[in-house]
Amino acid sequence: MADSAKDPRQELGNFGSIGEMKAIVSGIEETLGTRAAAIAMLSAGRQRGKELAKKLNLVDQDASVSLEEITEKAQLALGKEGTRLCVIDKIIKEGDVYKVYTRETFDSFGEIQGSTRVASFTMGAIQGFLEAFLNQRLQGTQIESLLQGGSCDLFEYAIMGEINRNVRPEL
Repeated sequence: MADSAKDPRQELGNFGSIGEMKAIVSGIEETLGTRAAAIAMLSAGRQRGKELAKKLNLVDQDASVSLEEITEKAQLALGKEGTRLCVIDKIIKEGDVYKVYTRETFDSFGEIQGSTRVASFTMGAIQGFLEAFLNQRLQGTQIESLLQGGSCDLFEYAIMGEINRNVRPEL
């Protein structure tokens, strides 16, 4: 049971319905338009990913952690044992690009096959998590979608440079 001084949701806890969250996204899209909503969701996801990395004391770990450990930490934070945002099957690095293979993304919930929905929030959350973890500024792109017949929801994150913590004190 939650402590009422810290959590006003004593009975319901800290998880809510994905259907309710999707309704919020739909309302934002209706109000702002799909492009502006996608930008807002990407930004919100990035912030959430950074917060998770910070909460788990995983900021600036790039030099001391293997790619396998990065994958494990991301799976733990964002997967079934964490926020349940998505399932991360693997993360690989090709040159200056990280490829993150996912499925069961938050954004895909309730979508029909053939939907053009982009997983903006999920892409942003993974990006923010990796940026904080690796101390690298990344540019994310969704290059494959299960909704469009892909074998997974695949995100690519190109390294754009090192983050200067003195300029970005929020991490």
